[in-house]
Amino acid sequence: MKYGAIDVGLKRIGIAYSPNGTMVVPLEPVLRKNRDQAAKDVLAVLQEYGCGCLVVGLPKGGTSEEEMGRRITHFVSLLEFKGAIEFQDEYGSSKEAEQMAQGVFKNRRDGKTDSLAAKIILERYLKIL
Repeated sequence: MKYGAIDVGLKRIGIAYSPNGTMVVPLEPVLRKNRDQAAKDVLAVLQEYGCGCLVVGLPKGGTSEEEMGRRITHFVSLLEFKGAIEFQDEYGSSKEAEQMAQGVFKNRRDGKTDSLAAKIILERYLKIL
């Protein structure tokens, strides 16, 4: 099965892809102008790569857990994704991605660290399968 993963943020949505459940690569992130545009763009990427399962990063713990959880589940409902949807704890994935990208990416606002976070989320999910 082919897997996709997203790290939903307020400005950008990181995306990662696994063609076989073992190798995971970050994809070009979606810059978010509004929810509907972002949902269409994310769905287009998932369809382009033929993903049968979408893994969504969801915060567990922390002060913003409830608010971000509500926003993320609402965004996922806008996707109209026909495959399976799984939620994975994203705790610390953004910090880990920032550490991995330190000195590699020049522009922090281009969303590449967001896609690295999505890669980390998908790798965590695939480890527990």
